[in-house]
Amino acid sequence: MVHTHLVVVGTGLIGGSFALALRRAGFAGRITGVGRSRENLQLAVELGVINDFCHDVAEAVIDADVVLVSVPVASCGEVFAAMAKSLPAHAVVTDAGSSKQSVIADARAHLPDMSRFVPAHPIAGTEQSGAGAAFATLFQDRWCILTPDATTDPAALEMVRSLWAATGSQLIEMDASEHDEHLAAVSHLPHLAAFALVNAVRKSGGDDPFRFAAGGFRDFTRIASSSPQMWRDIALCNREALVHKLDALIAELGELREAVTAADGAHLLAEFAAAKAARDAWLRKNGDEL
Repeated sequence: MVHTHLVVVGTGLIGGSFALALRRAGFAGRITGVGRSRENLQLAVELGVINDFCHDVAEAVIDADVVLVSVPVASCGEVFAAMAKSLPAHAVVTDAGSSKQSVIADARAHLPDMSRFVPAHPIAGTEQSGAGAAFATLFQDRWCILTPDATTDPAALEMVRSLWAATGSQLIEMDASEHDEHLAAVSHLPHLAAFALVNAVRKSGGDDPFRFAAGGFRDFTRIASSSPQMWRDIALCNREALVHKLDALIAELGELREAVTAADGAHLLAEFAAAKAARDAWLRKNGDEL
């Protein structure tokens, strides 16, 4: 792997794990972390995630060869604007955002050369955050979706492909709008559903509405411990696709409500059986990769 200068803007779970995974794969270049929290960045240095850090995006990227933008999607525009004037002409920029159309629009508005920007989304994570949560195998055998377009420089695309492949990711390319539709269904909607379920129980009354919650509730709502700010941003940045999926979920819940109200056991059984069959088939196909 070439010796180069990698700048990671947002040295948290994703950015930190990207750096650690590259180190494990043999990356011997310099890694600079960028962020607001000195405590988090100092921890990243102590853990060997980065070599040094900077609080100023423009200063950090002056001699960058590759930049990973791993900040909340609503903050990408601010980061792109900050680096625009000092980013070297040869530098390649990628990101790790969960919505692609909004990030691409922000990049187009600010970056001087869109051909050197290769949008990416590693589909991996935990509910934890910060450099202390980073680990080198986070992306191992997980999908990483790249969403280049006809203007993307082939050399820049190949560099980004090689970096994400070195983390252990399985790479796939698709259109940004297709990505946003898929992720609205299988990632963004489940997070909103988990937040909604916890709030429904929280508001149900009593001294301790969670008193008898056990494994099923814990497993279903695990992702409700994710960053509220991050998921607010994702919901707003992918709102068009997400609204369609929310409508579909509301319709399904409405059908179940009607069946419960009418004591229609046959309908409930059919819906539950269809859902179980679909999930079991998904697990048989992908269980070892999850």
